[in-house]
Amino acid sequence: MSDVSFPLTTAVRRLRGSDLTLSKGSTGLMQCEVQGDPLYAGVSAVLLFPISHPQSFVSLRYFDKADKEQEIGVIEALDSLSPEQQALIQASLVKQYHEQVIHRVVKIKQQYGQLFFTVVTQRGVEDFVMPWRQDRAEDWGDNGKVLLDSLNNRYLIPDIDKLSNAEKRNFKTHVYW
Repeated sequence: MSDVSFPLTTAVRRLRGSDLTLSKGSTGLMQCEVQGDPLYAGVSAVLLFPISHPQSFVSLRYFDKADKEQEIGVIEALDSLSPEQQALIQASLVKQYHEQVIHRVVKIKQQYGQLFFTVVTQRGVEDFVMPWRQDRAEDWGDNGKVLLDSLNNRYLIPDIDKLSNAEKRNFKTHVYW
């Protein structure tokens, strides 16, 4: 066994609005200045807990000279930032997460261990297939669900109680967990 020890750094760097400046760079990508650090260019935002905390715990990341992704730090709450900075973060998040919001559930059919959905989203009528497993539907907020289809696309029902009674009954017949 070697006596060589490596420094272990596990602390999360917390970023606050007073510690950083976010702006849009000349290339249109977000850039970040943190007190005492060089300017970070090509910064993107990633949600650490996209389902349970969609407005909290946002990791700011960039690619270093070796083209390896690095974390600048974590913003614990977006509301700690100015409205302009929040807008830049949200614009970056939209590029990372392609979530469809389900307004209506037209039809659900169970076959071959799969659920075949026809729904109405913000893009119109869509069909998707979801494996009929508990790990493919997660709680969202107080009364919502996030459905992960067979391609890992996300479909959000913000509040199941806002579906019609027939839609709610059909949904809960197939997704009861």
